[in-house]
Amino acid sequence: MRGIVVHKTEQGPRLVWEAVPDVTFGPTEVLVTVQATAVNRADLLQARGGYNPPEGASEILGLEMAGVVTAVGEDVSDWAVGDRVCALLPGGGYAERVAVPAEMLLRLPDEWSFAQGAAVPEVWFTAYVNLLLEGDLAHGETVLIHAGASGVGTAAIQLAKTMEATVIVTAGSAAKIRFCRELGADAAINYKEEDFLEKVMAATFGEGVDLILDPVGGSYLSRNVQALGKYGRLVNIGLLGGAQGEMNMGLLLRNRLRIIGSTLRNRPPSEKIQITRQFESRFWPLLRSGTLTPIIDSAFPIQQAQQAHKYVAENKNIGKVVLLVEDNSSDEG
Repeated sequence: MRGIVVHKTEQGPRLVWEAVPDVTFGPTEVLVTVQATAVNRADLLQARGGYNPPEGASEILGLEMAGVVTAVGEDVSDWAVGDRVCALLPGGGYAERVAVPAEMLLRLPDEWSFAQGAAVPEVWFTAYVNLLLEGDLAHGETVLIHAGASGVGTAAIQLAKTMEATVIVTAGSAAKIRFCRELGADAAINYKEEDFLEKVMAATFGEGVDLILDPVGGSYLSRNVQALGKYGRLVNIGLLGGAQGEMNMGLLLRNRLRIIGSTLRNRPPSEKIQITRQFESRFWPLLRSGTLTPIIDSAFPIQQAQQAHKYVAENKNIGKVVLLVEDNSSDEG
């Protein structure tokens, strides 16, 4: 079996497609031949040594995949060899094969490509969990989504609109602003040119928003708290702007605000299974019908994972960057 191995060098991590130990699977798991996986910020962090996988998870990068079932455990009855599936993973997606608990699988629609399937689990589950479960988004509320053109952002815009929410986003270029508006955002702020706090307060007539979904963290903390209205919720899902920040505690108390920290990868398997089944029931039909759409920016052969990581690190993508596991004849990273 081959997978992406991270080699540490003085110039930074080097991602190489090479031989790795084959995976084994248990009685309640299935073995999937991976056809596509996708790049997430956690992969970039892990490659640089800044994010350790959960205990017991594969050291190989990759938090989601789509592929074909090639073997099933003896206690598995709902899946068969040849089924086309996708799944959320704790790691291991950047490889030819992966073992997945049967209860974590989603069946790919016949008309979907493997790239589409790989573009769903991590970002759509993240958006679902943090908007609706952690953030408790109610119908008709106003939500601020930072990094609106990211994979999570493009999913969150669409999910929020199913709740008839007013959606405000931040993004870093005119093209990203335009795309977010076309996707359904009611207002979009170029954070490189405008102060998002000032624009949010103007857009909400001084009331602030009900919910903020934020992957930035420390550098946005003070302004995020100021941008919340009464009973507002700030859900922090990343630390791209640092792990330290200051805020006005008086606003927190006076407006009865909630600040919620959330990750998906480190949740126990039982919780991830529950999330998968909830998402399947509520939103999988909307994805199957095309009402909701996984946004794919570009696809790279997995041998070019290094280039794909650079592309994402430079914030060039709108939506997901997918890695295709097809021609395995080259070992160049």
